[in-house]
Amino acid sequence: MTDSPLSRDAVTELVKTQLAEILEKSPSDIATSASFAELGADSLSLIELIEAIEEKITPLVGEFHINDEDLAGLTTVQEAVDYVTAKLAA
Repeated sequence: MTDSPLSRDAVTELVKTQLAEILEKSPSDIATSASFAELGADSLSLIELIEAIEEKITPLVGEFHINDEDLAGLTTVQEAVDYVTAKLAA
């Protein structure tokens, strides 16, 4: 992942910060192991999260898009971080 301007830690921070803003929580209240359901995130919250991540990452790496069909497979903060990190490294 050396070609990516975002490290795994930066992606984790981005996901937690954006999710915290959407859910009106502190980023420190969001564990990477937590499921979106445990955090109170519904499908609309997840769509907002994906849009926010795309908006933040696109200026850094060019067009960045998370496919809607991939969204269903992301159920935890860690899965979202892993997905974004892998997509950046591709």
